[in-house]
Amino acid sequence: MRKIKWLVSFTLSIVLIPSLLVAQDQVVAGMKKESEKATYDDTTYKYNSKGWRKGGLVSLALAQGNSSNWAAGAEHSSFSISAAATLFANKRKGDFFWNNTLDLGYAMQKTSSQGSRKTNDKIDFYSKMGHQLNEHWAFAGVLNLRTQFTDGYEYDYLGKGLKRRTSGLFAPSYLLLSPGFEWKPAKYFNMMISPFSARWVIVTNDPYSYYYPDGQIPLPDGGQETPLSALYGVNAARKVSFEAGAYLSANFLKEVFKNVTYKSRVDFFSNYLSKADPITNEKKPAKPGNIDIFWTNTIAMKVNKWLSVTYNFDLIYDDDTRQFGPNHDAARVQVRSLLGVGFMTKL
Repeated sequence: MRKIKWLVSFTLSIVLIPSLLVAQDQVVAGMKKESEKATYDDTTYKYNSKGWRKGGLVSLALAQGNSSNWAAGAEHSSFSISAAATLFANKRKGDFFWNNTLDLGYAMQKTSSQGSRKTNDKIDFYSKMGHQLNEHWAFAGVLNLRTQFTDGYEYDYLGKGLKRRTSGLFAPSYLLLSPGFEWKPAKYFNMMISPFSARWVIVTNDPYSYYYPDGQIPLPDGGQETPLSALYGVNAARKVSFEAGAYLSANFLKEVFKNVTYKSRVDFFSNYLSKADPITNEKKPAKPGNIDIFWTNTIAMKVNKWLSVTYNFDLIYDDDTRQFGPNHDAARVQVRSLLGVGFMTKL
């Protein structure tokens, strides 16, 4: 419990402190309009006659390496490719607003010793619709869907170097519906607060994914394999787990320095309901103190019109994702980062 509270406090401070610092930075606030063209959702995109403003950024990065007789040890050859897109479509009419963002990311790496493996895979659709109450507050509702494009694998299953599927498209996926209130003290920062939200954890794409026929591990090990869905707290026969609880989402998007844009979103979800064990169906007491966290960050630095440097950092903690530790039955903080140099263009 203390670790979770500390992690929540730390994450909130990371998101909120930059907004306070930037608000006091008169140099950044006075930047010319030309330097603002690097942002994801900037004023260079105009509303059309129907009240829509659309656009986005697409980036592609490549890397290749070779070595021969390298004493310190290195891959003989390696190649990686990463692609990302941030798209938005926002509508405003009077006090009504509807903001939609789609974040996509995918990266693959191929090495001479390990073959091809993906290093990034993300689909994140975030939609917010609401009515402005005053300058800083609005009544709003959020729909958020998160999943991935392709299958992911454990490459040393049972400690035998076996390759077993552990994820895929809609395996899992997270669907959230959340009514609440939005607080927006500045154009580049807003916070969505909801005391009651609904969330579904969905594993509909081959929820068992056994390596052995019917999941029966042969002797001398023996035993029954754990279904893929159970790794995410979902019963394989039901394919869906329902949760209800409190939700908080904070968003930050600003050009913090000339040609350097920082985009961040952190979501907190506390489940009020008790849950059944995904394998035994035994009822477990509710644990609202075990807060799920999803935190995604992107720093985009434009070198010139086409060349850019991007850094992505994602952090996830989900108390139901129990596939870590010595016995592969514990929850852990999941961290993923990706640095890329390549091409970037606005849509």
